[in-house]
Parts: sequence; C-alpha cells; structure tokens
Amino acid sequence: MTGTAHALELIDIHTYYGNIHALKGISLTVDPGEVVTLIGSNGAGKSTTLRTISGITRPREGKVLFNGAEIQAVKPHAIVAGGIAQSPEGRHVFAQMTVYENLLMGAFSRTDSFDADIDRVYELFPRLKERRTQKAGTLSGGEQQMLAIGRALMAKPSVLLLDEPSMGLSPILTEQIFKIITDINAQGTTVLLVEQNAQMALNVASRGYVLQTGQIILADTAANLAANVQVRQAYLGEI
Repeated sequence: MTGTAHALELIDIHTYYGNIHALKGISLTVDPGEVVTLIGSNGAGKSTTLRTISGITRPREGKVLFNGAEIQAVKPHAIVAGGIAQSPEGRHVFAQMTVYENLLMGAFSRTDSFDADIDRVYELFPRLKERRTQKAGTLSGGEQQMLAIGRALMAKPSVLLLDEPSMGLSPILTEQIFKIITDINAQGTTVLLVEQNAQMALNVASRGYVLQTGQIILADTAANLAANVQVRQAYLGEI
C-alpha cells in the first residue's frame, strides 16, 4: 500500500438484489479529508452504494478498497471496527434506549476509552447532551438525525457514510445538520454523503457523482456540477 491510496475506491462494482441489477459497474474515489457527494433520484442506487461499502450488501463483481486494501468480502462489524461508519437512511435509532445508550452502541467495536468521543458528540450536538437520559424514540426527527450521526461518530471512523441526513427535516434543521457535517469534516473525518437535497450537498462537497439507474452519468467538482444545466434541471429544481 502506498501513501497515495484513496480513502475509498470502488472499482467496477456490480450489486444485485436477486435478479435486479442495482449497481451497474460503478467506479468512484474518495480521498482523505474530502467531502464527496452522490446525488440522484430515488432508486438511482445511492443507498445501495453505501450499503455495498459497509458490507451490508455484497457486490457480485468489482472491488471495494479502503486505504488501498480490499474489503468487499469483510463482514460489516469488521468494516466498522476498521474505520468506516454509516449513519443510515431513516436514522434507525434504538427507540427504547436512552440517547446515551444509543451512543454507547456506536462504540460497540471499540476496546479503548471513548469518554472524549462522547464529549465530542455532545459538543457537536448540545441538544443530545440535554436529552442524554431521554429515550431515543421520544426525540424529534431532527434530534434523532443528530443521534444517528453521533452514534456513527462513536465508532471513531476515518470515513463517515451519511445516507440522506436531511430527509424529513425543516430547512432550519437541514442547515444545522449541514453545518455540523462541515465541522466533522474540518476535524479530519472524510465524508461520503448521499443526499436528496442536491443544492446543500454540493455546497459542502468538494466533488460529486451523479447516479442514474445504477450508473454514474456525471463526475466533477461540486462547483461544476452545481453549474451544469442537466444537473440544475434534474436535481436543483430549475426549469
């Protein structure tokens, strides 16, 4: 492995759900310290891409490389322990557990002390500190989203996968979440972001990929994608 390895690299990934060919030869890279976004409509394959990286869904063909090492056959819990954590679409918090207990679940793979990481999550999300003894199922949608991201951070990942962090949130909460994503990245965590709100995603990312029916149809800097007529019409709500 050289010092120039990408943080993440997908090479010609083909993923299926039964007979459905969900990802059709996807290749992409994410370099250390970047925020890279995947944009596309529902069913384009964005979440499947993250699930394939996380080991939840196995690719039938192709390679997933993390810091230059192949991980497409590695079990999901070992991928988390190795340094990739995901905040899933729909949040999936443990409703009957407290905020604090949910955060502890995020650190399940760790054997070192994580007190400093709890403090870091509370610093990023002061609301979670206020609600730390409250059951997660009683939190608002925005608070649950904060908890899902905080729980993923408790694994101390070098790469954070975020799947639709703004889904169902008000514009004000969406801005808060994206500000926090920028802060997380500034603290040294590489981010791969799947997001329906293409405008917000392109604002925080350095590069992006556009997915359509399981294939990458565009790859460019975030600024160029935001200025692209095809992208503006399809994903930024312009006519």
